[in-house]
Amino acid sequence: MNTDRRIKIVLAKPGLDGHDQGAKVVARALLDAGFDVHYTGLRQSPEMVVDAARRENPDVIALSSMAGAHMPFCTRLKPLLEEAGMGDRLWIIGGNIPAADHDALRALGFKGVFATGSKLDAISDFIRENLR
Repeated sequence: MNTDRRIKIVLAKPGLDGHDQGAKVVARALLDAGFDVHYTGLRQSPEMVVDAARRENPDVIALSSMAGAHMPFCTRLKPLLEEAGMGDRLWIIGGNIPAADHDALRALGFKGVFATGSKLDAISDFIRENLR
């Protein structure tokens, strides 16, 4: 990673999930922590997430999911990110993520999985630690 610039994050709301208050809180906290955050807004398809990642060339691709469709979305997103040359980026996801899905998400390549109620500092610290 180039240490002469701020860590860049693309934060997306997948699928038909219309609840973005948490994503906005996380985006603001990450901005306040010194990250360069690009929030895509609501109702992003896997292809839209990849397009945003191509445009922004982020260090981190983050999803905020509250609607329970994270497994099919992430399963579809993984090969698209890899095809776009984004397999080496830090992928993280947070939101309403049942503990039973954490290992499956990690197996897909999502290194960070943050359940609802995770501390904002823990997310920032995780990103910094994993991009050293």
